[in-house]
Amino acid sequence: MDHFTIARVAERSADFRRVLWTGEHTQLVIMTIPPGGEIGEEVHDGIDQILTFVSGTGEARVSGETKTVNEGDLVVVPSGTKHNFVNTGPNPLVLYTVYGPPEHADGVVHRTKDEADKAEAEGRDEPPTH
Repeated sequence: MDHFTIARVAERSADFRRVLWTGEHTQLVIMTIPPGGEIGEEVHDGIDQILTFVSGTGEARVSGETKTVNEGDLVVVPSGTKHNFVNTGPNPLVLYTVYGPPEHADGVVHRTKDEADKAEAEGRDEPPTH
């Protein structure tokens, strides 16, 4: 059995992105966005995403709409929807997200957004095929 005290696990990680668990149909990822940072505008075709915010303050920009996000908030991003999440506060914006199906390589750790972007551009962050 995989078991996580997810808020504590997420808050202990300074990494931009860390894949905690990958199944056949879903994937659990924790993220830490530094002050002034962002996930980056993107669209996941064929992948739904649910993000839950653990600490910090930010903006959810989903399908042309912007809302403030804080600890305890959850945002759903359906497949094919343009989205971005921006840290607007003085502290890291910490969250965990579930992708369905998986979006990233199993077990991958990207310490920074630049590292994550480079890995994606080079094809080194592909989800497993089952």
